Amino acid sequence: MRVVIADDHSVVRLGLQMLIDSGGRCVIVGEAEGTDSLMSLLSTTPCDLLITDFSMPGGQQADGLKLLSTVRRLYPAMPVILVTMFANVATLRAALAQGVMAIVAKGAASGELAKAVKAVGEGRRYISESLRTALHRTGAGNQTPVSSLSAKEHEVVRMLASGMTVSEIACHFKRSVSTISKQKTMAMHRLGISTDVDLFSYARDSGISY
Repeated sequence: MRVVIADDHSVVRLGLQMLIDSGGRCVIVGEAEGTDSLMSLLSTTPCDLLITDFSMPGGQQADGLKLLSTVRRLYPAMPVILVTMFANVATLRAALAQGVMAIVAKGAASGELAKAVKAVGEGRRYISESLRTALHRTGAGNQTPVSSLSAKEHEVVRMLASGMTVSEIACHFKRSVSTISKQKTMAMHRLGISTDVDLFSYARDSGISY
């Protein structure tokens, strides 16, 4: 398989390259250090598999869920393996909802990436054992409210819960304050929440914030 890898840390890309090369199943056809360079690379380099970090610097695709959404829209047949340090359940579920085929924890054993590549090559999903445990432990109780949010709404709620203001989020995403405010309002409406305090409490209790 032709593979593109993306991570903003060169040492991580080197580690991924070594793990992939040792498996003998894949050839790396390109590397990217951010979301903008990744999208540019994908537009010019045919590949069969994308292995990417969730959180990388960039412009329009700076938030992970938007990146995954864009990749899915532009390259629906290309499987994606997410290699991430996040163990946030809501974010993991949102990533899976965006079509991610495998999620590997950065702290997982080196053999897990090879297992993920093999599973994806066979059309199966793969999730690191530690992340699988977190997903199973929370059960299905939190799935419906979180999954009812769009990717953009989810990210806005997550960033608000992390302490960012609407203006800061708008600047981060290069959107207008009005747009972010509308997404916040729509998210609160979908969740049946009327105050900021309740929104922050919901984000904390449901695992959206980290």
